[in-house]
Amino acid sequence: MLRLSKLLLSQQGMIEVHGQLGLFTVTDQRDNVEAIARLFEAYHEPNSSPSLSRAETAPGAKDSEATAIRAVLDAQAAAWNRGDVEGYMDGYDRSPKTEFVGGDSITRGWQEVLDRYKQKYDTREKMGTLTFTDLEINMLSGDAALVLGRWRLKRANDEPHGTFTLLFRKTKAGWRIVHDHSSSA
Repeated sequence: MLRLSKLLLSQQGMIEVHGQLGLFTVTDQRDNVEAIARLFEAYHEPNSSPSLSRAETAPGAKDSEATAIRAVLDAQAAAWNRGDVEGYMDGYDRSPKTEFVGGDSITRGWQEVLDRYKQKYDTREKMGTLTFTDLEINMLSGDAALVLGRWRLKRANDEPHGTFTLLFRKTKAGWRIVHDHSSSA
């Protein structure tokens, strides 16, 4: 949670952890503080109440942003299904801070994530046909969103599948994934 929160900070922002109290002090621009509050709210324990404040986004804005994020995921699936790994990677932020977590490994950096995909899926048969389902898009702020969903690869001899959590940020290039945590079933 702390690592994801740090990805939401501006360069001037900081998070102070208060030891065993489980308290955090976030200092940054208002939108970033609100985004981190929403992230904590999304992951808080059911019987506890988050003490961070919320800011509401206009419903129309939420809908258009969610549509833009869905379009990125649709473009990724289309690129994957035509065997275009680099096109698939266009959905990720081209940054050394981009992260992919899967299995027991953490890969940092856009190029490193691309290299990982190219190594793991080096033939069209291994790539199969990708689908994303059960998408839940939670807007954390005007430039951050948390996306939960399921992925499935349909291949000739098997159908690997699993779940994912994506942290999207709105960049100059549009909505891009900055953190991807994918698990297989």
